[in-house]
Amino acid sequence: MSTAVWFNKVHDLLEMIKFSHTVFAFPFALMGVVFASLASGRAPTVGQVFWVCLAMVGARTAAMSLNRIIDAGIDKDNPRTAGRHIPAGRVSRLEAWLFVTAAVALLLLSAWMLNPLCFYLAPVALGFFVLYAYCKRFTSFAHIVLGICLAAAPIGAWIALRGDVGWPVLVLGVAVLFWVAGFDIFYSLQDVEYDRSKGLHSIPVLLGVKNAILLGKVFHGLMVAFLLIIPLGLPLGWIYYLGLAVVSGLIAYEHQLVKPDDLSRLDAAFFNMNGYISVTIFLFTLVDALAR
Repeated sequence: MSTAVWFNKVHDLLEMIKFSHTVFAFPFALMGVVFASLASGRAPTVGQVFWVCLAMVGARTAAMSLNRIIDAGIDKDNPRTAGRHIPAGRVSRLEAWLFVTAAVALLLLSAWMLNPLCFYLAPVALGFFVLYAYCKRFTSFAHIVLGICLAAAPIGAWIALRGDVGWPVLVLGVAVLFWVAGFDIFYSLQDVEYDRSKGLHSIPVLLGVKNAILLGKVFHGLMVAFLLIIPLGLPLGWIYYLGLAVVSGLIAYEHQLVKPDDLSRLDAAFFNMNGYISVTIFLFTLVDALAR
């Protein structure tokens, strides 16, 4: 196989899993590193940060690839997703499974290099990845399961540095859960009619578009509330609170983009604003920690 063919195949695989959207969860994993450092009173080593980043890449790659494989039949039948790589034939199931295998190997290796507890917990995370991929077939609360999957990022990073679990990072994990569940509810609005016609489950199918949007807003409000609690257990100050104020403004703007009678700007709300939100809160947290 020529170099050009290999390059195109790697490009297709990375595009299949929306690798660029790793920005949504990556900053929260790094926040877990910052929190663990603040709690310990010492900076992480370069090696720890390196393996945390690789574990994050492996976990997200495995999760997204599994989701694309398991949902390939549904995606093929849905006009919005029929052009995805597996239904469109750009990536074969064998190639996708090999990609999953490599990603799982990367996750397990990284977890082992961090500490035994991370290694032993890695299969639990993989179990939730598989569960999420099947959830829409039997429950409306797939959004919550997805939130749990991404909440593992900061908690796992804390465990990687400290080998235990502290309440500040658990609170951060809950905040991430509500953040992810909220924006996933918004994202699923695109498929509400298709899901309803095929007997698939989601919060919008269960509650209707208007009430689903309201619940998404409540979830994001809870995210902010939980983030406000964290400085009670960590030495964070006004810079962190300033970042939280900026994030609250971004969330408010995001909600203005999505209305029950106008979902045309949903892509902008999901793909742009949520990336800004996660990067913003991490940067302000990092600056606050460095200032101390």
